[in-house]
Amino acid sequence: MTKTAKKPAAAKSGKTVTVTQVGSPIGRKEYQRQTLIGLGLNKLHRTKTLEDTPSVRGMIDAVAHLVKVEE
Repeated sequence: MTKTAKKPAAAKSGKTVTVTQVGSPIGRKEYQRQTLIGLGLNKLHRTKTLEDTPSVRGMIDAVAHLVKVEE
C-alpha cells in the first residue's frame, strides 16, 4: 500500500511573503522576541521568504513594528 503526502493549501497556491527584520528586539516583550525567532528573524536585516498562511500573517501582525513585509 502506498501513501501520498498531502501538501498544505498555501503550498498549492504558491503564495509567499518576504519578511525582513528592521527593528531590534532589545527592550521588547518576550513574546515578541519569540515571534521573531519563530519567523526565522533573530538578527537585524535578516530576510526570510515564508508561505503566506493565516498563522504566518498573525505572527507578522504581532511584530509589525519590527519587520518590513514584501509580497
